[in-house]
Amino acid sequence: MSSTAALPRVSAAALTGPGHRLQLNEIPYGPPVSVQEALSRALASANRYPEFLPERLPRLIAERLGVPADHVVVGAGATGVILHLVQEFGSAGAQVVMATPTFDGYPILTAMAGGDPVTVPLTADGRQDLRAIAAAVTERTRLVVLCSPHNPTGTRLAPGEFEDFLRQVPRDVVVVLDEAYVDFVPAADRIDALELIRRHANLVVLHTFSKAYGLAALRVGYAVGSAGVIGRVARRQLPFGMSTLAEVAVRACYQAEPEIAGRIAMIGAHRHRLTAGLRELGMRVPESYANFAYLTLPAPDIDRVGAALADAHIHVKSYPTGIRITVGDRDATDAVLHAVRSTVQ
Repeated sequence: MSSTAALPRVSAAALTGPGHRLQLNEIPYGPPVSVQEALSRALASANRYPEFLPERLPRLIAERLGVPADHVVVGAGATGVILHLVQEFGSAGAQVVMATPTFDGYPILTAMAGGDPVTVPLTADGRQDLRAIAAAVTERTRLVVLCSPHNPTGTRLAPGEFEDFLRQVPRDVVVVLDEAYVDFVPAADRIDALELIRRHANLVVLHTFSKAYGLAALRVGYAVGSAGVIGRVARRQLPFGMSTLAEVAVRACYQAEPEIAGRIAMIGAHRHRLTAGLRELGMRVPESYANFAYLTLPAPDIDRVGAALADAHIHVKSYPTGIRITVGDRDATDAVLHAVRSTVQ
Protein backbone atom coordinates (compact mmCIF):
# COMPACT_ATOMS: atom_id res chain seq x y z
CA MET A 1 0.00 0.00 0.00
CA SER A 2 1.08 3.61 -0.38
CA SER A 3 2.08 5.83 2.50
CA THR A 4 3.60 9.18 3.33
CA ALA A 5 6.23 9.75 5.98
CA ALA A 6 7.19 12.45 8.44
CA LEU A 7 10.70 13.32 9.49
CA PRO A 8 11.66 11.31 12.60
CA ARG A 9 12.51 13.27 15.72
CA VAL A 10 15.62 12.44 17.74
CA SER A 11 15.96 14.13 21.11
CA ALA A 12 19.08 16.05 22.03
CA ALA A 13 19.51 13.75 25.03
CA ALA A 14 19.66 10.73 22.75
CA LEU A 15 22.52 12.33 20.83
CA THR A 16 24.54 13.99 23.57
CA GLY A 17 23.16 12.91 26.95
CA PRO A 18 24.28 10.14 29.31
CA GLY A 19 23.76 6.47 28.62
CA HIS A 20 24.30 4.37 25.51
CA ARG A 21 23.64 5.66 21.97
CA LEU A 22 22.31 2.50 20.33
CA GLN A 23 19.73 4.03 17.99
CA LEU A 24 21.73 5.17 14.94
CA ASN A 25 23.87 2.10 14.15
CA GLU A 26 27.11 3.93 14.76
CA ILE A 27 30.13 1.82 15.63
CA PRO A 28 31.51 2.40 19.14
CA TYR A 29 35.01 3.30 17.95
CA GLY A 30 36.40 6.52 16.51
CA PRO A 31 38.40 6.48 13.26
CA PRO A 32 41.79 4.73 13.43
CA VAL A 33 44.61 6.99 14.64
CA SER A 34 46.15 7.10 11.16
CA VAL A 35 42.86 8.38 9.75
CA GLN A 36 42.57 10.99 12.50
CA GLU A 37 46.10 12.16 11.75
CA ALA A 38 45.37 12.47 8.03
CA LEU A 39 42.26 14.51 8.78
CA SER A 40 44.16 16.73 11.20
CA ARG A 41 46.78 17.52 8.55
CA ALA A 42 44.05 18.27 6.00
CA LEU A 43 42.48 20.90 8.27
CA ALA A 44 45.33 23.27 7.40
CA SER A 45 43.64 23.71 4.00
CA ALA A 46 40.13 24.21 5.36
CA ASN A 47 40.08 27.71 3.88
CA ARG A 48 40.00 26.22 0.37
CA TYR A 49 36.88 25.05 -1.43
CA PRO A 50 36.60 21.41 -2.45
CA GLU A 51 36.16 20.40 -6.08
CA PHE A 52 33.21 22.07 -7.80
CA LEU A 53 31.86 18.59 -8.58
CA PRO A 54 33.66 15.58 -7.11
CA GLU A 55 36.00 13.80 -9.48
CA ARG A 56 38.95 12.59 -7.39
CA LEU A 57 36.84 10.77 -4.78
CA PRO A 58 34.71 8.73 -7.22
CA ARG A 59 37.88 7.95 -9.18
CA LEU A 60 39.59 6.74 -5.98
CA ILE A 61 36.64 4.50 -5.11
CA ALA A 62 36.32 3.23 -8.68
CA GLU A 63 40.00 2.25 -8.76
CA ARG A 64 39.53 0.38 -5.50
CA LEU A 65 36.53 -1.50 -6.92
CA GLY A 66 38.07 -2.09 -10.34
CA VAL A 67 35.33 -0.30 -12.29
CA PRO A 68 35.39 2.76 -14.59
CA ALA A 69 35.14 6.11 -12.82
CA ASP A 70 31.85 6.93 -14.55
CA HIS A 71 30.29 3.92 -12.80
CA VAL A 72 30.59 5.62 -9.36
CA VAL A 73 28.77 8.62 -7.91
CA VAL A 74 29.35 9.99 -4.40
CA GLY A 75 27.10 11.86 -2.01
CA ALA A 76 26.62 13.15 1.52
CA GLY A 77 26.41 9.70 3.01
CA ALA A 78 24.29 6.98 1.41
CA THR A 79 21.32 9.21 2.27
CA GLY A 80 22.63 11.92 -0.05
CA VAL A 81 22.89 9.44 -2.90
CA ILE A 82 19.40 8.11 -2.12
CA LEU A 83 18.01 11.63 -2.36
CA HIS A 84 19.49 12.06 -5.84
CA LEU A 85 18.18 8.64 -6.88
CA VAL A 86 14.61 9.40 -5.87
CA GLN A 87 14.79 12.88 -7.36
CA GLU A 88 15.82 11.37 -10.68
CA PHE A 89 13.70 8.21 -10.74
CA GLY A 90 11.08 8.51 -8.00
CA SER A 91 9.54 11.96 -8.37
CA ALA A 92 6.38 13.38 -9.98
CA GLY A 93 4.10 10.64 -8.65
CA ALA A 94 6.31 7.72 -9.65
CA GLN A 95 6.03 4.68 -7.43
CA VAL A 96 8.98 3.54 -5.34
CA VAL A 97 8.50 0.00 -4.01
CA MET A 98 10.15 -0.96 -0.73
CA ALA A 99 9.72 -3.18 2.30
CA THR A 100 8.24 -1.95 5.56
CA PRO A 101 9.77 -1.35 7.97
CA THR A 102 12.94 -0.26 6.23
CA PHE A 103 15.51 2.54 6.46
CA ASP A 104 13.50 5.69 7.20
CA GLY A 105 15.23 7.60 4.44
CA TYR A 106 13.45 5.75 1.66
CA PRO A 107 9.83 6.66 2.42
CA ILE A 108 10.81 10.11 3.72
CA LEU A 109 12.94 11.13 0.74
CA THR A 110 10.50 9.62 -1.75
CA ALA A 111 7.70 11.71 -0.29
CA MET A 112 9.93 14.79 -0.30
CA ALA A 113 10.67 14.25 -3.99
CA GLY A 114 6.96 13.96 -4.82
CA GLY A 115 7.02 10.22 -5.35
CA ASP A 116 4.65 7.55 -4.07
CA PRO A 117 6.18 5.10 -1.56
CA VAL A 118 4.64 1.65 -2.00
CA THR A 119 5.37 -0.48 1.04
CA VAL A 120 5.36 -4.27 1.34
CA PRO A 121 5.41 -5.91 4.81
CA LEU A 122 8.33 -8.07 5.85
CA THR A 123 7.85 -11.77 6.37
CA ALA A 124 7.26 -13.06 9.91
CA ASP A 125 10.97 -13.85 10.25
CA GLY A 126 12.07 -10.33 9.33
CA ARG A 127 12.98 -10.89 5.70
CA GLN A 128 12.05 -8.87 2.64
CA ASP A 129 9.30 -10.64 0.73
CA LEU A 130 10.78 -10.66 -2.76
CA ARG A 131 7.78 -12.33 -4.35
CA ALA A 132 5.41 -9.72 -2.93
CA ILE A 133 7.76 -6.87 -3.80
CA ALA A 134 7.99 -8.05 -7.40
CA ALA A 135 4.20 -8.34 -7.53
CA ALA A 136 3.87 -4.74 -6.29
CA VAL A 137 5.69 -3.38 -9.36
CA THR A 138 3.27 -1.64 -11.76
CA GLU A 139 3.52 0.52 -14.86
CA ARG A 140 3.97 3.52 -12.50
CA THR A 141 6.97 1.98 -10.71
CA ARG A 142 10.32 3.58 -11.49
CA LEU A 143 12.38 2.46 -8.51
CA VAL A 144 12.57 -0.64 -6.29
CA VAL A 145 14.61 -0.67 -3.09
CA LEU A 146 16.09 -3.68 -1.32
CA CYS A 147 18.55 -3.73 1.60
CA SER A 148 21.05 -6.48 2.36
CA PRO A 149 21.61 -6.68 5.26
CA HIS A 150 18.16 -5.30 5.87
CA ASN A 151 17.62 -2.33 8.13
CA PRO A 152 16.14 -2.81 10.76
CA THR A 153 16.13 -6.63 11.06
CA GLY A 154 19.69 -7.45 9.94
CA THR A 155 18.58 -10.30 7.65
CA ARG A 156 20.32 -10.72 4.30
CA LEU A 157 19.34 -11.65 0.78
CA ALA A 158 20.76 -14.86 -0.62
CA PRO A 159 22.67 -14.24 -3.87
CA GLY A 160 20.55 -16.66 -5.89
CA GLU A 161 17.21 -15.28 -4.74
CA PHE A 162 18.31 -11.73 -5.45
CA GLU A 163 19.36 -12.53 -9.01
CA ASP A 164 16.06 -14.35 -9.57
CA PHE A 165 14.33 -11.18 -8.38
CA LEU A 166 16.30 -9.02 -10.81
CA ARG A 167 15.08 -11.17 -13.70
CA GLN A 168 11.46 -10.49 -12.68
CA VAL A 169 11.76 -6.69 -12.63
CA PRO A 170 11.27 -4.80 -15.91
CA ARG A 171 14.55 -3.45 -17.25
CA ASP A 172 13.25 0.13 -17.23
CA VAL A 173 12.77 -0.02 -13.44
CA VAL A 174 15.88 0.87 -11.43
CA VAL A 175 16.65 -1.59 -8.63
CA VAL A 176 18.61 -0.22 -5.66
CA LEU A 177 20.55 -2.72 -3.54
CA ASP A 178 21.46 -0.92 -0.32
CA GLU A 179 24.56 -2.58 1.15
CA ALA A 180 25.26 -0.05 3.90
CA TYR A 181 26.12 -2.89 6.30
CA VAL A 182 27.77 -5.31 3.89
CA ASP A 183 31.16 -5.01 5.59
CA PHE A 184 29.73 -6.95 8.54
CA VAL A 185 28.73 -9.87 6.26
CA PRO A 186 31.20 -12.75 5.82
CA ALA A 187 32.71 -12.59 2.33
CA ALA A 188 31.30 -16.01 1.39
CA ASP A 189 27.74 -14.82 2.07
CA ARG A 190 27.87 -11.59 0.05
CA ILE A 191 26.14 -10.90 -3.24
CA ASP A 192 28.60 -10.38 -6.10
CA ALA A 193 27.08 -7.00 -6.84
CA LEU A 194 29.69 -5.83 -9.33
CA GLU A 195 29.18 -8.91 -11.48
CA LEU A 196 25.40 -8.42 -11.38
CA ILE A 197 25.79 -4.79 -12.48
CA ARG A 198 27.58 -6.04 -15.59
CA ARG A 199 24.55 -8.18 -16.44
CA HIS A 200 21.77 -5.88 -15.22
CA ALA A 201 22.12 -2.26 -16.34
CA ASN A 202 19.20 -1.22 -14.10
CA LEU A 203 20.95 -2.26 -10.87
CA VAL A 204 22.48 0.35 -8.55
CA VAL A 205 24.41 -0.65 -5.42
CA LEU A 206 24.79 1.69 -2.43
CA HIS A 207 27.68 1.71 0.05
CA THR A 208 28.63 4.05 2.88
CA PHE A 209 31.66 4.92 4.99
CA SER A 210 29.38 5.80 7.93
CA LYS A 211 29.16 2.31 9.40
CA ALA A 212 32.13 -0.08 9.41
CA TYR A 213 34.60 2.68 8.54
CA GLY A 214 33.35 4.95 11.33
CA LEU A 215 33.04 8.16 9.27
CA ALA A 216 29.38 8.95 10.00
CA ALA A 217 30.11 12.60 10.82
CA LEU A 218 31.89 13.18 7.49
CA ARG A 219 28.91 12.00 5.38
CA VAL A 220 30.53 9.89 2.67
CA GLY A 221 28.49 7.45 0.59
CA TYR A 222 28.50 6.23 -2.98
CA ALA A 223 26.60 4.27 -5.59
CA VAL A 224 27.92 1.91 -8.25
CA GLY A 225 26.01 1.14 -11.42
CA SER A 226 26.00 1.40 -15.18
CA ALA A 227 27.34 4.59 -16.71
CA GLY A 228 23.89 5.53 -17.98
CA VAL A 229 22.14 5.33 -14.62
CA ILE A 230 25.05 6.81 -12.65
CA GLY A 231 25.30 9.72 -15.08
CA ARG A 232 21.67 10.61 -14.46
CA VAL A 233 22.20 10.53 -10.70
CA ALA A 234 25.43 12.55 -10.88
CA ARG A 235 23.75 15.48 -12.58
CA ARG A 236 21.78 16.03 -9.36
CA GLN A 237 24.92 16.70 -7.31
CA LEU A 238 25.24 19.94 -5.39
CA PRO A 239 28.28 22.07 -6.46
CA PHE A 240 30.96 22.09 -3.74
CA GLY A 241 28.78 19.53 -1.97
CA MET A 242 31.48 17.03 -0.98
CA SER A 243 34.10 18.04 1.59
CA THR A 244 37.79 17.63 0.78
CA LEU A 245 38.01 15.84 4.14
CA ALA A 246 35.86 13.07 2.68
CA GLU A 247 38.50 12.23 0.09
CA VAL A 248 41.30 12.42 2.67
CA ALA A 249 39.42 10.14 5.08
CA VAL A 250 38.50 7.55 2.46
CA ARG A 251 42.08 7.32 1.21
CA ALA A 252 43.35 6.93 4.78
CA CYS A 253 40.68 4.31 5.60
CA TYR A 254 41.72 2.22 2.60
CA GLN A 255 45.26 2.24 3.98
CA ALA A 256 44.00 1.28 7.45
CA GLU A 257 41.78 -1.62 6.36
CA PRO A 258 43.55 -4.29 8.46
CA GLU A 259 42.75 -2.28 11.60
CA ILE A 260 39.19 -1.68 10.43
CA ALA A 261 38.78 -5.41 9.74
CA GLY A 262 39.80 -6.09 13.34
CA ARG A 263 37.13 -3.70 14.57
CA ILE A 264 34.52 -5.41 12.40
CA ALA A 265 35.48 -8.74 13.97
CA MET A 266 35.07 -7.27 17.48
CA ILE A 267 31.65 -5.90 16.59
CA GLY A 268 30.71 -9.35 15.27
CA ALA A 269 31.70 -10.90 18.59
CA HIS A 270 29.66 -8.32 20.54
CA ARG A 271 26.69 -8.91 18.19
CA HIS A 272 26.87 -12.65 18.85
CA ARG A 273 26.94 -12.07 22.61
CA LEU A 274 24.04 -9.60 22.46
CA THR A 275 21.94 -11.88 20.27
CA ALA A 276 22.65 -14.98 22.36
CA GLY A 277 21.87 -13.11 25.57
CA LEU A 278 18.57 -11.80 24.26
CA ARG A 279 17.55 -15.24 23.03
CA GLU A 280 18.37 -16.74 26.42
CA LEU A 281 15.85 -14.27 27.84
CA GLY A 282 13.21 -15.68 25.50
CA MET A 283 13.38 -12.92 22.89
CA ARG A 284 12.83 -13.52 19.18
CA VAL A 285 15.88 -12.15 17.39
CA PRO A 286 16.50 -12.80 13.67
CA GLU A 287 20.02 -13.76 12.68
CA SER A 288 21.67 -10.41 12.01
CA TYR A 289 24.44 -9.76 9.50
CA ALA A 290 24.79 -6.10 10.47
CA ASN A 291 25.93 -4.16 13.54
CA PHE A 292 22.57 -4.33 15.28
CA ALA A 293 20.05 -6.81 16.66
CA TYR A 294 16.28 -6.70 16.26
CA LEU A 295 13.82 -7.69 18.97
CA THR A 296 10.68 -8.94 17.24
CA LEU A 297 7.88 -8.05 19.66
CA PRO A 298 4.10 -7.52 19.76
CA ALA A 299 3.01 -3.91 20.22
CA PRO A 300 2.37 -4.01 24.01
CA ASP A 301 5.82 -5.51 24.62
CA ILE A 302 7.50 -2.92 22.43
CA ASP A 303 6.28 -0.21 24.76
CA ARG A 304 7.18 -2.18 27.90
CA VAL A 305 10.68 -3.20 26.80
CA GLY A 306 11.30 0.20 25.26
CA ALA A 307 10.39 1.90 28.53
CA ALA A 308 12.82 -0.31 30.46
CA LEU A 309 15.62 0.55 28.04
CA ALA A 310 14.79 4.25 28.21
CA ASP A 311 14.78 4.15 32.03
CA ALA A 312 18.32 2.73 31.81
CA HIS A 313 19.34 5.60 29.48
CA ILE A 314 19.71 3.23 26.56
CA HIS A 315 18.65 4.91 23.34
CA VAL A 316 17.23 2.50 20.73
CA LYS A 317 14.96 2.66 17.69
CA SER A 318 11.38 1.34 17.90
CA TYR A 319 9.27 0.08 14.98
CA PRO A 320 5.72 -1.29 14.76
CA THR A 321 7.13 -4.83 14.81
CA GLY A 322 9.99 -4.54 17.28
CA ILE A 323 13.05 -2.71 18.57
CA ARG A 324 16.41 -2.26 16.83
CA ILE A 325 19.46 -2.17 19.10
CA THR A 326 22.86 -1.12 17.77
CA VAL A 327 25.76 -3.29 18.82
CA GLY A 328 27.96 -1.30 21.18
CA ASP A 329 30.86 -2.23 23.43
CA ARG A 330 30.78 -4.74 26.29
CA ASP A 331 29.35 -2.22 28.76
CA ALA A 332 26.52 -1.37 26.37
CA THR A 333 25.67 -5.03 25.87
CA ASP A 334 25.67 -5.63 29.64
CA ALA A 335 23.32 -2.67 30.10
CA VAL A 336 20.91 -3.87 27.40
CA LEU A 337 20.74 -7.41 28.75
CA HIS A 338 20.20 -6.15 32.30
CA ALA A 339 17.38 -3.85 31.20
CA VAL A 340 15.63 -6.48 29.09
CA ARG A 341 16.02 -9.08 31.87
CA SER A 342 14.06 -6.79 34.17
CA THR A 343 11.06 -7.05 31.84
CA VAL A 344 10.88 -10.86 31.86
CA GLN A 345 11.34 -11.65 35.55
